[in-house]
Amino acid sequence: MKKNQQAVWSLLGLFLLAPFLGLAQATAPPTSSQYSLEQCLQFALQNQPLLRQARIDEEANEATIRIGMAGWLPQVNLNATGQHYFQLPYTVFPNAEGVNVPRQIGLRNTSTVGIGATQAIYNNDVQLALRSARPSRQFYQQNSTTVRIDVVSNVSKAFYDVLLSQRQLDVLSEDIVRLQRSLKDAKARYDVGIVDKIDYKQAEISLNNSIVARKQAVEAIKAKSAYLKELMGLAGPQPLTLQYDTLRLMQDAVVDTAVAVDAANRIEVQQLQTQKVLQEAQISYYRWGFLPAVSAFGNYNSVFQNNNFGDLYSQRFPSSYAGLQLSLPIFQGGRRLQNLRRERLTDQRIDQDIVATRNRINTEFEQALASYKGYYADYLIGQRNLALSKEVYSVVDLQYREGIKTYLDVIVAQTTLRTAQLNYYSALFQVLSSKVDLLRAQGSLPIAY
Repeated sequence: MKKNQQAVWSLLGLFLLAPFLGLAQATAPPTSSQYSLEQCLQFALQNQPLLRQARIDEEANEATIRIGMAGWLPQVNLNATGQHYFQLPYTVFPNAEGVNVPRQIGLRNTSTVGIGATQAIYNNDVQLALRSARPSRQFYQQNSTTVRIDVVSNVSKAFYDVLLSQRQLDVLSEDIVRLQRSLKDAKARYDVGIVDKIDYKQAEISLNNSIVARKQAVEAIKAKSAYLKELMGLAGPQPLTLQYDTLRLMQDAVVDTAVAVDAANRIEVQQLQTQKVLQEAQISYYRWGFLPAVSAFGNYNSVFQNNNFGDLYSQRFPSSYAGLQLSLPIFQGGRRLQNLRRERLTDQRIDQDIVATRNRINTEFEQALASYKGYYADYLIGQRNLALSKEVYSVVDLQYREGIKTYLDVIVAQTTLRTAQLNYYSALFQVLSSKVDLLRAQGSLPIAY
């Protein structure tokens, strides 16, 4: 009976809490597959495999640095040996008469346990690790920055490319609606005998061409969306819907073209400068290669000896010592000098790489600037042409309905309007893509999202 009462109270509690549970469930944030450009970039910078690999390379390089720096710390080793003599070794000792007599010495079972430590005082290898640590760390950080720039640039242009195809699809869909209406009107005029069949046949041809173009646009959107998802690191089956503000896109199309390029802002020059610092460390390594390596060492050993194996560790004979070790290269066949010459030549080659890169950056900037200015002029003209073509089409369509214009004039006006719409959106997104190239050429492309 008591269990039944508890069950009733539990059910009653569930009924009372049900409205609140439903309210809490309704206020949960819904999952959405809509991405703005900023969201696409944020997702790509967190999930792009190439960027993850760059971060892994940074961590691997950090481990390499720690491995090289470990040479400055004491190196401690524990050694243990055990051996059994089947025949004891002979040693020649003179007897009382001065005659050398061979005699067996030692015990059959011997074991040695020792601990040794070495401390580098100066060593060219560990000195190289010390000099290379900071620039090496900086180089891999710059490599990650390069990947981030590539990701932001490629994702942005792919985003604009998908939007362009979507807007082209919208234009073609609107054109199909107009052509369907024109076909219907032309067929009605032909049925009542006002015009011959040429008008509605031409309307049907134009409609079929637009239907094919729309199909191509639909398939292009699928392919370009798949490429964008690849650049973002988004799994293929996951949906992707782009959201954007047309007014903001028009505002984003404007950029200051009076800004001059500074090659020092480009990550390529910064990487070469870091390589030069690393190369200078290599030159110093071979330049000072004639210096001796100095280290301190110490050992403590325990020796156990006995003829009976069971009593081997019953008595211990300890020994210990410490000292300094110096290793000085005297003659290496000219290897150090040739290595030094090779590294200096490599350093000169990096200097030429810097000069060539600066020249290439200037060319890239001029090309990007020219491309942007050309597309921006096309975009401004496209705005004007779009407004004019809309006005012309409205007037011609009205005149056609009143019998003033022929259907050929309507077809020309429709084609002009569709071409103006396609050209306008193509110019807009080409301006946005060329802006990305221009900012990258300037070295001012934002990569923090």
